[in-house]
Amino acid sequence: MIDIAVKILQKNNYKITKQRKSMLEYLSHFQDQYVNVAAVDRYMHEIYPGMSHNTIYRNIKEFEEVGIIEQRTRDGVACVKYQCDFVHLHHHHFICKKCGKVQEVQMCPLDYFEEQLPGCQIDDHHFELYGTCADCIRLGKDYTESC
Repeated sequence: MIDIAVKILQKNNYKITKQRKSMLEYLSHFQDQYVNVAAVDRYMHEIYPGMSHNTIYRNIKEFEEVGIIEQRTRDGVACVKYQCDFVHLHHHHFICKKCGKVQEVQMCPLDYFEEQLPGCQIDDHHFELYGTCADCIRLGKDYTESC
């Protein structure tokens, strides 16, 4: 499950340490849901008590820079998830506000916005849809996740 991520790190000249592998293993369980960065930090400290917070957060930043994880902030809380599509790094999400489940959306609306902004140059964008997933509607769930 983490083989592609390890190859990406190697390609970008990052050393493959047991700590990085452990973090990748943990994050790989969050491919369809965001996890609070503080939870990643707690997990890593359980396994490696001497590991500094700076090292953990630096690795998270490096993983994001090379496309292994995706990061977002919700209500001031930093959250990450393991890359759900290593083939198409540019993609968008539907995020369930009840359970936190993330579903990939294939279509990119950038062309629509570029048409409305003649003469402008769009450098970056993020597009997320929020709502209630089919499972939560079917089950009548009414709780909200933190990420």
